[in-house]
Amino acid sequence: MKTIKFLAILALTTVFTSCNGQEKNKTNAIDPAISKIEVLDFHSTHRCMTCKAIEANTQYTLNTYFAKELKEDKITFQVIDVDQEENGKIAEKFEAAGTALFLNVIKKGKETPINLTDFAFMNGLDQEQFSKELKAKIDTELTGL
Repeated sequence: MKTIKFLAILALTTVFTSCNGQEKNKTNAIDPAISKIEVLDFHSTHRCMTCKAIEANTQYTLNTYFAKELKEDKITFQVIDVDQEENGKIAEKFEAAGTALFLNVIKKGKETPINLTDFAFMNGLDQEQFSKELKAKIDTELTGL
């Protein structure tokens, strides 16, 4: 019985500590000439009303307040289904297993992801509040580019 407990504890310890040695660098290098904001809207294939509203409100905000930046590719918008195999790498990179909203700020080739998922869920069904706050967040990041 002691052997079984020992093996169980050993197995659990191995599982919980196996990822601790991996360094997670949240800033990655890209082409140093690139400075832009990627808006990434992750979702699973089956979506709830709030998940659909997050996409719609993000699109509304970008088209309403950042049309020029979208046209100039200073801001890009991607809707990514995490259930599709071809999106596996980007979903893994941002640790998105379902609905998630990120700003990926790329400044002189260095990426800094900003997770807006909690904000998006809290305000997803209120277009006015969502748009106001998302606009402010993007404006703040644009001034730093």
